[in-house]
Amino acid sequence: MKAFKLFTIIAATVTLLSCGHKKAQKVLVLYYSQTGNTEIVANEIAQRLHADVERIEAVNPYDSDFRQTIERCMKEREEDVLPDIQPVKSDISNYDVVFIGYPVWFGTYAPPVITYLNNTDFGGKKIVPFCTFGSGGLESSVADLRMAQPNAEILEGYGVRAARMDAVPHEIDQFLKANGFIKGEYIKLDEFSDQHPVTEEESAIFDAAVGDYPMMKNVKAATVATRVIAGGTEYLFVASDKPRDPKPDMPPAGELKVYVTVANGEAPVFTKVVR
Repeated sequence: MKAFKLFTIIAATVTLLSCGHKKAQKVLVLYYSQTGNTEIVANEIAQRLHADVERIEAVNPYDSDFRQTIERCMKEREEDVLPDIQPVKSDISNYDVVFIGYPVWFGTYAPPVITYLNNTDFGGKKIVPFCTFGSGGLESSVADLRMAQPNAEILEGYGVRAARMDAVPHEIDQFLKANGFIKGEYIKLDEFSDQHPVTEEESAIFDAAVGDYPMMKNVKAATVATRVIAGGTEYLFVASDKPRDPKPDMPPAGELKVYVTVANGEAPVFTKVVR
C-alpha cells in the first residue's frame, strides 16, 4: 500500500546516531515518575537500548493523589519554590546520549526535573526527551528544555497519553528505529492532507474522541487534515476552546491542535493536544 513506506535503518551499533561513527555511544535513561507511567516508558527504552537507567527522586515525594499533587505544585509555583531531589548517582560526563523522561505538569516537565536541570550542565551532550501526559505537553516541554539547556543538542522526543500506555512497546520500537537508535524496519508516515472544514461525520469522530476528557468539554473542531496509518486513519483537527473563567490549574482557552486516531473497527481516540 503506497501510504506505508517501509524503510530499513542500517546502524553499525544499537545506539549509533550518525554515519561515520564506529564507536557505540553510551546511553543513560534518566527519569522522574510519580504514578509509574513514565517509569514504564523509561524501562522500555532502557531495555531496548541496553542502557543504564536511573530515577530522579524528590526528597519530599509528591502525594500520589492527583488533587493534592496539583495543589502542592500550584503553591510551589506561586512561591517560586522547587523541590529538593536526592543526589543523582550517574555522572553524565560518562554518557554521549541522555534520555530524560518526565510527566507533564502545567505544560512542562515536573518540578523535580526542573531542579535537576537547573543544577546540571548538558553542554555537548545529546538529549532525547520523553514524557507522559493527560492530554499533551511534549512540544511545550521540549521548548522549555531547549531554553534550559542551550548548549545541548535536543533531539526529537516521544510522548504518550496516560490513557494509552498499552501503545508504548510498539511506539517506542518505531521511535527508536525511526531515529536510528536501533536497526530494523519502521513505518514512515505520509504527510497530512491539507486542512478542510470538518464534515458532520468528522465532527462526530472528534467529539467521540475527546468527549470523556473533562478539559476538552468546551472544545469544538473547525478544520481537519487526514492521513492513512497502519490499520486505520489519523486526523489532525484544528479546534477552538470557548472562553471561560481563568483557573490556575486549567490550560488557557484558544486555538489548539488535536491528534485523533481511528483504528479499523475501533472507537476514535485522541493521542495528544498541542496548544
